[in-house]
Amino acid sequence: MATINPEHVRLAQSLPPRLLNFFKRYPPPALSQSTAGATIAANTSSADANANTPTSIPENAVLESPLQSENPFMPFKNPITQRWQPASFSLRKQSEIIKLAIKHNVVSLLPYTHKLPEEVARRRAEHGLRVKGTGVGQKVKGKMWERTLKGRLEQREKAMVAMPEMIRHWKERGHGRGWKKWPKN
Repeated sequence: MATINPEHVRLAQSLPPRLLNFFKRYPPPALSQSTAGATIAANTSSADANANTPTSIPENAVLESPLQSENPFMPFKNPITQRWQPASFSLRKQSEIIKLAIKHNVVSLLPYTHKLPEEVARRRAEHGLRVKGTGVGQKVKGKMWERTLKGRLEQREKAMVAMPEMIRHWKERGHGRGWKKWPKN
């Protein structure tokens, strides 16, 4: 019979009900193999005491139908009808469960999904942002004012550098209506 680690019990008591229900329905592979053997062994020994209880099916065992997928986050092909069944959890619900698992530090116990943080990071590193123009050597089209901004800023900078000369020239030509009357500083 498998021994129960008190640290695991303490961790399970601290989990919110939604995560507990998920792990009851879909136990992690490492836990399901060790607890399944312990549950069957415990129930077969108690079955000798109660002759009315069948020994082949434990009382508290969760019966999985052959149609139920191994991974509730992924779609699967029904072996009988050969049709694809959708995932048991929508992407939104997967995201909520993963956020809870991250908060309680049990992400490693969840089955595979595209929403897991390490999978998201791996895909981001592999594919990048997937926004047109963000790749190497590409440019984003942008609005017209964004495309012409660099040239306009360069023109302004050249004009600011040439501004004192322009002001001097303008004053000399007398276009400033009385500018020649004022003493120069």
